[in-house]
Amino acid sequence: MNRRSFLSLTASSLAFPCPQAPGPGKSDRVKGVRLSITWGMLRKMPVADGLALLARLGYDAFEMFDWRDSNLLETFAAEMKKYPMVCACLVANKGVTAPGCGLVNPREREGFLEQIHLAVEAAKKVNSRRLVVLTGNELGGMPRSEQMANAAAALRYAAPILEKNGITAVVEILNTYVDHAGYFLYYVRDGAELIERVGSPNVRLLFDIYHVQIMEGNLIENIRMNTDRIGHFHIGDVPGRNEPGTGEINYRNVFKVIYELSERFPGYAALEYRPKAPLEENLAAMRQLANFS
Repeated sequence: MNRRSFLSLTASSLAFPCPQAPGPGKSDRVKGVRLSITWGMLRKMPVADGLALLARLGYDAFEMFDWRDSNLLETFAAEMKKYPMVCACLVANKGVTAPGCGLVNPREREGFLEQIHLAVEAAKKVNSRRLVVLTGNELGGMPRSEQMANAAAALRYAAPILEKNGITAVVEILNTYVDHAGYFLYYVRDGAELIERVGSPNVRLLFDIYHVQIMEGNLIENIRMNTDRIGHFHIGDVPGRNEPGTGEINYRNVFKVIYELSERFPGYAALEYRPKAPLEENLAAMRQLANFS
C-alpha cells in the first residue's frame, strides 16, 4: 500500500469528520487523545504559520523548540496567545548525551540543576508545565545500581524547584539498539524504578512509544501498568521512525488505551517522526487517527 492509499484508508475507515479548529478564545477541543507536535516536524516553518496550521487541524499543543534562542522564545510567547494551544514541554538539559548536565554522574549535578533553573524560567514565558529530562549516557566502570542512585538523587534535588513552579520533569526512555547506543535509561522497568525512588508527583516518565517498541514491545500493558508514572508520550512507528501506519505498531489500539486512561493521564501524546506524506495531509490523518468522538 502506498502512502496516499494509507492516508485515504485511514480517513475513510475511521469515519470521523475532519476536525474544525475552534476560533480564538474558545476552549472546546477535539474529543480524543490530546495531541502535541515536536516543532522540528514543521521543517523550519515560521512560527506564526506553524501555529496557525496546528490550530486549523485541531491540535492541542506544540513542544521542543529551541528556547535557548531568546528571539525564538519571545516569538512563541507572543504568537501562541492567538490560539487555544499550549506549549506541552521544553527540553531541559541539552539533548540525549546531556553534556555536563546528565543525571548519572554526580560531578554533573550542579550543571543539571543550573539547566533546570534556566528551563523553568523559559517555561514560564510560554506557560509550559513540563520539561523533558535526558539521563545522558552510562558511565564506564561504575555499576548501574550506583548510576541509578545518582540519577534519583539528581532528580530529588530538582523536585523542590519543579514543585515550587508547578512544573513536571518527564524523564525520557530511549532505545540503545538503533539510535542511542550507550544511553542510560532504556527499559520501562528501570524508568519505573527511577520514578519510585524520586517519589515526587512532579517527576514522571516520558514514554516514547517508538523507543519502547524497539527495546521491549508490550506497549499496551506497559502503558497500563505505568499510567500513574507517565507524564508524556512521544509517537513514531517502527522501523524507521515514520508516521503511524507505516510500520508494525497498531497505533489505533495504542491511542485508544491512552484515551481510555485520560482521567489518570492528563498529559499529551506528541508526534515525533519523519513524515513520508505531505505534512498537512499527514497531520490531518494523525488527528483523525487519535479521535474518539
